[in-house]
Amino acid sequence: MTTIPENLRYSKEHEWVKLEGNIAIVGITEYATEQLGDVVHVELPELNTEFEKDHACSTVESVKSVSDVFMPVSGKILAINEVLSENPAIINEDPYGEGWVFKVELTHAEETERLLSASDYKKFLSEEN
Repeated sequence: MTTIPENLRYSKEHEWVKLEGNIAIVGITEYATEQLGDVVHVELPELNTEFEKDHACSTVESVKSVSDVFMPVSGKILAINEVLSENPAIINEDPYGEGWVFKVELTHAEETERLLSASDYKKFLSEEN
């Protein structure tokens, strides 16, 4: 059973967002890791790069495929999880904790209101499958 923490927001591209004021911590959902399989490489975005919502900003390579990570909100990359460069499997082991991908400073905070709640994301997954 896929874990979907209640305190996070979600995109339909299977990214999660944890809001801390004007900062969003972003990662990929447990559902995404289950679909990908074992993650073997993560290409992280460059610091201080600005991305618009829904633009690809990173990639996750698994034994099965390579998938883009999309910006769930517009903003500037403030931090990247450099641990993923050495140990990308952390995404599989702890997708909602140590497996975060990047932190972004929001440029359009209102975009967070369009992200899915945990219950909406659960419903989206049930409709997608």
